[in-house]
Amino acid sequence: MKKLITPIVFSLYMILTSCATLTQIADAAGQQLMNPTNAEINSGIKEALEKGTGISAERLAVQNGYLGNLDVKILFPQEAKNVESTLRSLGLGSMCDQVITSLNRAAEDAAMEAKPIFVDAIKQMSFQDVQKILLGEQNAATQYFQGTTTTSLSAKFSPIIDASLKKVDATKYWSDVMTRYNKVPFVKKVDTDLTAYVTQKAIDGLFIEIAKEELKIRENITARTSPLLQKVFGYAEKQKKQTPGS
Repeated sequence: MKKLITPIVFSLYMILTSCATLTQIADAAGQQLMNPTNAEINSGIKEALEKGTGISAERLAVQNGYLGNLDVKILFPQEAKNVESTLRSLGLGSMCDQVITSLNRAAEDAAMEAKPIFVDAIKQMSFQDVQKILLGEQNAATQYFQGTTTTSLSAKFSPIIDASLKKVDATKYWSDVMTRYNKVPFVKKVDTDLTAYVTQKAIDGLFIEIAKEELKIRENITARTSPLLQKVFGYAEKQKKQTPGS
């Protein structure tokens, strides 16, 4: 009887071992299928970036896109804060409000022009750029765009904002404010390049909104609106968890 049991036990052991091995092989194969290919990673990241930058530009390009958004609203230049506080103390708050509104309107006019610049930057990305963004810091894409598009954005925005400042009478309002302020005894005169100031603030605001969209797609599964985005960013999450110190 003992001789009969031994072969049976051995056979069961071999079957179970084989099943475990097959399961491991199947799991490994499944894992490979779940991981995105390089082509999928490339397409997925570029899809996410084009979507995020497009949403950001569109959000800011509408009326009150800047003015109604406290994160990006353009206020008086820092060197002109005394101008604003002095004039408001003299009962000229409405004049200051006109300036602020006109500065933000100029930025809103320029915002949509950012989209083709971002699209061009995305097209020129190498796969190495894409990998760094996918597995990088939470604002890796925003940093990439700041490094690659700021000069182009400034060149594109500046003439639009300059024309818009004149169109919405910002230049006139600013001149009126400065004229009234400079009549106040013993004040230090302020000389601000309004076009350069609004251009820089408009670009800063754009990157703030892009950073929001980037964080959303990295942290919120529902923001991954296609199977490809779900696969690519799910893979990124898994890789970061497996990396020591991440």
